Amino acid sequence: MSRTAIATSWLPRFGPLIAIVTAALSGVLIALALTVSAPVSGITQASTAIRVGLPIARAAIDLAAVAAVGFALLPLLAGERTPASARPVFARARTVVIASALVWAVAALASLVLQTAELYRPDGTAVSFTDLRSYVDTVAGGKALLIVAGFALVQALLAGAATRLGRKVPPELIVGCGLFALLPLPVTGHATMSHFAEHTMVLLELHIVSVVAWTGGLAAIVVLAARHRALLATVLPRFSQLATVCLAVAVATGVLNGLAQFIENPLVRLWPDLFTTPYGQLLVAKTVALAVIAGLGGYTRWKLLPNVIRHRRTALVSFAVVELALMGLAFGFAAVLGRTPLT
Repeated sequence: MSRTAIATSWLPRFGPLIAIVTAALSGVLIALALTVSAPVSGITQASTAIRVGLPIARAAIDLAAVAAVGFALLPLLAGERTPASARPVFARARTVVIASALVWAVAALASLVLQTAELYRPDGTAVSFTDLRSYVDTVAGGKALLIVAGFALVQALLAGAATRLGRKVPPELIVGCGLFALLPLPVTGHATMSHFAEHTMVLLELHIVSVVAWTGGLAAIVVLAARHRALLATVLPRFSQLATVCLAVAVATGVLNGLAQFIENPLVRLWPDLFTTPYGQLLVAKTVALAVIAGLGGYTRWKLLPNVIRHRRTALVSFAVVELALMGLAFGFAAVLGRTPLT
């Protein structure tokens, strides 16, 4: 096979994944540029490797979660009555879940090392096992990262078992394990400092679960189901209903959480600090990205979906790649936003 032929068959399948990863890295770099600050006299600044590595590791956690949960959703979206020709699609989906869950666990452990270094070894010297143990014992974020890594490993094991046993391993169990792995980290960020911590943490967890399910489901459909018209005609209408709910929840919870941070902070005002502080600028950028994605999703549902159901050729993949790239950018912003003080 010629190089041109290989590229032709390879890009349509992995182009969406390349788009979201590249956009996420770009979002991290843009956000870091917006939030860079001058060193404070008398305070040891974390090394560049830690300051850059932490948001990249967090973005890796988010993207791995998207793939692990989204590709695990594909058998549920398809239902039990699927053509036999679709079985190889589900086998590939389980392989992606295994790989993504393992990356998820590794990224969580890498974040644990980097966060420990930020606290105990900001100059970039090696982190010891004693440092890691102390961090996990004293900092909630350390415990949360270990829990995330544990759930991710269990999800990888379940997906591996499903490759041999098929639906004897309930797909709901694989998806559920991935969703549980999303829950620990949100309760260790800005939300814990709120006067209404319980409410804001619930909103933040709903926000993350909805965004991950929406983005991951779309990625799985575009990468694996887009070429299988019968399967696509089955899963896309169901995903469209799920995506509509996820979009509404993501936008509502994202806006409420962002505004709550401004309302409860006596040092800032919603206007004009929403547009003049790094935190506010990142929040606005993320909200704009979600708004554009919502528009693309609406076009897909009302214009492209009827033709997909009729097994007609559409521009679904092109629109989905743009949507995933914008979501990757939003993930990059979010990775830095969670570490940006509102001042």
